[in-house]
Amino acid sequence: MYLADSRRQARPSADAAPALAPGRPARTTATRIAPTVLALGTVSLITDVSSEMVTAVLPLYLVTALGVSPLGFGVLDGVFNGASATLRLLGGLLGDRAGGHHKTVATLGYGLSALCRPALLLVRTAPLIGLVLAVDRVGKGLRTAPRDAMISLATPPERRGRAFGVHRAMDTAGALTGPLLAFLVLRGAPGGFHAVFTVSSYVAALGVLVLVLLVPGRGLRPAAAPTARPRAHGLLRLPALRRTTACAALLGLATVSDSFLYLLLQRRLELPLAWFPLLPLGTAAVYLTLAVPLGVLADRIGRRRMFVLGHGALLAAYGLLLARPGGGPSTTATATAGTVLLLHGLFYAATDGVLAAVAAGSVPEHRQGAGLALVGTGQAAGRFACSLAVGALWSRWGDTAALAVMTAALTTAVAAAAALLRPAFGRPSPDRQESEDS
Repeated sequence: MYLADSRRQARPSADAAPALAPGRPARTTATRIAPTVLALGTVSLITDVSSEMVTAVLPLYLVTALGVSPLGFGVLDGVFNGASATLRLLGGLLGDRAGGHHKTVATLGYGLSALCRPALLLVRTAPLIGLVLAVDRVGKGLRTAPRDAMISLATPPERRGRAFGVHRAMDTAGALTGPLLAFLVLRGAPGGFHAVFTVSSYVAALGVLVLVLLVPGRGLRPAAAPTARPRAHGLLRLPALRRTTACAALLGLATVSDSFLYLLLQRRLELPLAWFPLLPLGTAAVYLTLAVPLGVLADRIGRRRMFVLGHGALLAAYGLLLARPGGGPSTTATATAGTVLLLHGLFYAATDGVLAAVAAGSVPEHRQGAGLALVGTGQAAGRFACSLAVGALWSRWGDTAALAVMTAALTTAVAAAAALLRPAFGRPSPDRQESEDS
């Protein structure tokens, strides 16, 4: 296996670092981020500015302007996110077909989402808006796995944690910018939701243009892709991928959605309602700061270890919330809220891009799209089921009972994942990272 991995690493990708020139220090090449990764990060940054502009105002628009109930919006959003998780696998399989068409499928996904922005200017009823949102989720589901496959194929195996960390940091920068830009647009045109949708449309079109012009396609295809049509069920025969998918799904079953976590934070600490829109920005700021350092650290100590430790940070956030049944003094509540958001951002920085790097190392190059999609689908399906469970528990017994059950579930899941992945924890060195993930 080690010889096979060595041969695979020896094949240069389109963005592999060039040979060192005489007198050029080795550190320059060792820390280089592939141009494809930076280009895809730029696309994700721009697209997230567009999508988060809409996400920041859409609930208010539906509830105040169209009269949709918050419960109705929550159900629609949950169903569409579940559909997006299923479509990830389709996007990965389509990208892997015929030697790899990852850029084509990713462009289709980004294009569908971009078309949904101006469509919001034309529809006026909740059912039609729901249809537009569904198409947007289809685009998101199709593009995720091919995009991550391109990042993986453009990066040497031993530096994938760093590469995914850089991409996720750029993506999060867009997630931070979008709500702030929407706030500025609404401040200049109070009640002008259509102004937000218009600006978002132009930004989304720019993201697609950057993808088409700056991201290479042909050079990223595997050198020796088989002609057989890729199938998802065959991937589960790979032991490493099977373990990774099982752990991602298991931990996803105990991962409370961001919306529920922020709602728990606001209610249990009795934070002012005006603070609620700012809570996601706290998580995103920590994520943006730590995504690259933790990606580099994961390359050194082992990505699976980092993935499990990241869920330990989330477990600490649960425990901190559970230990605070009431608001208490405002300064104490503020400090607790800041600590929870710090742990939440740390959780994402240690798991999001790291999981993609683990999955990329668990499958052959010609199956990157489908392998990444399979792991992502398992995780998203687990989180969707968790959201349904938390909602049911909260409605029946209250937020304390729901949080207590999720804390116990996550404790069990972290212990089970650590035991399942224990064989991989003994090989953290960078030169064997690809072997660790295979």
